[in-house]
Amino acid sequence: MEYRSIAVALAGTQSCGCETDNQGSMNTSIRNTSIAIIGAGLGGLTLARVLHVHGIAATIYEAETSANARSQGGMLDIHEHNGQVALKTAGLFDQFLKVIHAGGQATRVLDKDGNLLLDEPDDGTGGRPEVPRGELRRILLDSIPSDTIRWGHKLVAASALGGGRHMLTFADASTVTADLLVGADGAWSRVRPLLSLAEPAYVGTSFFETHLYDGDTRHAASAQAVGDGALFALAPGKGILAHREPNGVLHTYAQLNKPADWVDSIDFSDPAAARACVAREFDGWAPELVALITDGETDLLPRPIHALPVEHRWDRIPGVTLLGDAAHLMIPSGEGANLAMFDGAELGKVIAAHPDDLEAALILYEQDLFPRSASEAAEAEDVLRVCLGPDAPQSLVDFFTWNQPAK
Repeated sequence: MEYRSIAVALAGTQSCGCETDNQGSMNTSIRNTSIAIIGAGLGGLTLARVLHVHGIAATIYEAETSANARSQGGMLDIHEHNGQVALKTAGLFDQFLKVIHAGGQATRVLDKDGNLLLDEPDDGTGGRPEVPRGELRRILLDSIPSDTIRWGHKLVAASALGGGRHMLTFADASTVTADLLVGADGAWSRVRPLLSLAEPAYVGTSFFETHLYDGDTRHAASAQAVGDGALFALAPGKGILAHREPNGVLHTYAQLNKPADWVDSIDFSDPAAARACVAREFDGWAPELVALITDGETDLLPRPIHALPVEHRWDRIPGVTLLGDAAHLMIPSGEGANLAMFDGAELGKVIAAHPDDLEAALILYEQDLFPRSASEAAEAEDVLRVCLGPDAPQSLVDFFTWNQPAK
């Protein structure tokens, strides 16, 4: 998990070599307001960046010890209607264009025998260009003052002090107070309980992640099956998803509809046994597809999928709100990172537009957040049924065909 908090200093005393529009006109009340953002994922960073652009400085408290404490994952498709809008709001769209992975929008659908059912090349018009998550995060990190983030601060408790203020306690026993607290701390948010009793629930599907390296040379048959972008090899209740990443990396997720106790029964401390256990679920599948699991060069990581209720929302409580997975954890559908950044950008905009009335800003933010999140969460459930339901893989072929833009 990622955790943050923000203590505001005058923007004029900070410098990061990036634009800081409207600093001179910012209302004094917001300059003297301490804002705490908990979580330095893409959503929290986007919020900090948009606030910075409007002359509102922020300090982010992060559980991880540095920006390089762990791998930042694989590729993200950034969508025109939300993720790209957020980057434009943050003034970072040009930097984003420089890290696009050309060809990454290509899509293939295969059946379990390796028969090609759909092959859509990337012609550059798809509106969902792929970028490495780590590069996107670097752009955001570089766009805010270097002293914005306090690394190594894991939030362990948040408590209301009255009047919309909150006390934050970190694992090292340090504390800060905040006039505005934003939970951007992901699925298992420590801020969410201030607003909601809802907890993520297992949806009955688990992903199992691994990587193959130097794919075209060392794993040629699998690399050919994957193609230039994303592969969906599906059957009812199970699938193998893979994506070609820069430098010949094949990033794979095996997907299985299985109860939680089946996943818990696998000994992932024995990588070979874990890989064999998951691969057995794909007995009889084309060898080049199963090899995406059995030839994996990183330990198989289980990722049980959890989600909050589709209609998750909360009553307005002064001085605190949520964004990203903390607000609307949903089944993976390609929207999670996009929504988190869009949330952050929208929240930053309304705060800047209502500098002397933060509660009015939060009301406006949440009245748009709730229906937007519910709509996307419902669609995510539909996408999972399309991919792993009784008519897979034809259901996914039909989905792509029906949603094909007119030429």
